[in-house]
Amino acid sequence: MAHFHTRKGYEGVAVAVPVTVPYERYSTRGAHWFLGQAIHALLQQSGLDKAQIDGLTVSSFSLAPDTAVGVTQHLGLSPRWLDHIPTGGASGVMALRRAARAVQSGDASIVACIAGDTNHVDSFRQTLGAFSDFARDATYPYGAGGPNSMFAFITAHYMRQHGATRADFGRIAVDQRSNALKNPNALFKKPLTLDEYLQAKAISDPIHLFDCVMPCAGAEAFLVMSEAKARELGLPHALLRGAIERHNAYADDPVMVRGGWRVDRDELYAMADATPADIDLIQTYDDYPVIVMMQFEDLGFCDKGEGPAFVRERRMTHDGDFPNNTSGGQLSVGQAGAAGGFLGITETLRQLSAQAGERAVPNARLGLVGGFGMVTYDRCLCTGAVILGAAA
Repeated sequence: MAHFHTRKGYEGVAVAVPVTVPYERYSTRGAHWFLGQAIHALLQQSGLDKAQIDGLTVSSFSLAPDTAVGVTQHLGLSPRWLDHIPTGGASGVMALRRAARAVQSGDASIVACIAGDTNHVDSFRQTLGAFSDFARDATYPYGAGGPNSMFAFITAHYMRQHGATRADFGRIAVDQRSNALKNPNALFKKPLTLDEYLQAKAISDPIHLFDCVMPCAGAEAFLVMSEAKARELGLPHALLRGAIERHNAYADDPVMVRGGWRVDRDELYAMADATPADIDLIQTYDDYPVIVMMQFEDLGFCDKGEGPAFVRERRMTHDGDFPNNTSGGQLSVGQAGAAGGFLGITETLRQLSAQAGERAVPNARLGLVGGFGMVTYDRCLCTGAVILGAAA
């Protein structure tokens, strides 16, 4: 299982200034506007001048035909290091990894990692239609395009393999909604009961309404710099303790039941000098509850197939014994396109630097964030994870 490579650790890298550009269900503004708001908020909250941002990563589905370089022109930035990361729900952890390496090598001093998307009827339809040739070829002949039918396939397969029930997935969604009620940025403001979850209308069986994220417009962002720079600027921050990514893992599995986290998790914990038992809070990527359950297993909190029993025995609220998606996650905050891949990082930063308000996890020192992106019909291709630690 362990694939240890000789690699430099992430010592001395700080992550700071979690930004959320308020989500809107629909917007007529373009992705550039939301990304511009993210940069503006980063500068305002850090006290930095725009010229001090010398590195930039950009993630967006609705930015086309532009890429990251178009954003530099639009916003008047002139970075010496630039990355465009079109990996959706894996983009946050990948952006952080790359930015950390840029800072460690001296290629950039302060990297702004931004993700944002707009959402209107046409933009969403175009995103689905252009998402993946593989998915299009596999689903269009059946007239069932889009993620709901694909994840119904993955969810039903997992249920058959491991005996999970809809109520098991419901526990995840219900606890996340409870967290979201204490998050001013969340779009869903109404409590959700397990009965309401179970009785919700079917979308693509076994996927029902509350298994699905609500697409919206918005942005998420954070800054990456050296620990010394964060201290010099007086910014509350967390420290990067470990990071992994893996693509196209377990390609031989007929349908995804394992994610790439499993391949590299031992190295992740070794880098952080931690074990799963040391983690105080986890932010799983939650496009659908089955993927949350897979992360519990593949990140080592329980064994494969034990996910259903694991969620039955735990409270996953911010004040429970296993805090998961303390922001409410995408299932209750909303999914602002690629910004969904950044939500776990901004939330963990808030938790570890005393900015989480009434949903704070008491005495949190270590947080783990999962990333998961680019579904192509029967699996997801991109996975990653980071462990963040509170500053001393």
